[in-house]
Amino acid sequence: MNISEIKSGDRDVTITGTVEEVSEPRQIQTKYGPNTLTTVMVKDDTGSIKVSLWGNQSENVAQGSKVTITGAFVREWNGEIQVNIPRNGEIKVEA
Repeated sequence: MNISEIKSGDRDVTITGTVEEVSEPRQIQTKYGPNTLTTVMVKDDTGSIKVSLWGNQSENVAQGSKVTITGAFVREWNGEIQVNIPRNGEIKVEA
């Protein structure tokens, strides 16, 4: 799916793109307990989108990495559309 086609409420989304930015990991409290959140901006030829990476999902992800995200869902958070990867989703980093 092209990033420009992604909208809030989409499920089982697959996107491929390049990581533009990587935030510093931060500890946050969730309803499931403490967790680490890293936010990355992923772009393709059609646009860019914020992706939330939880726990160890951010391992090996760096600025300039080419990634494929599968099984993701999309929601709006603080007025911004974001991609989230659930436990059964995956992010693959190309070597």
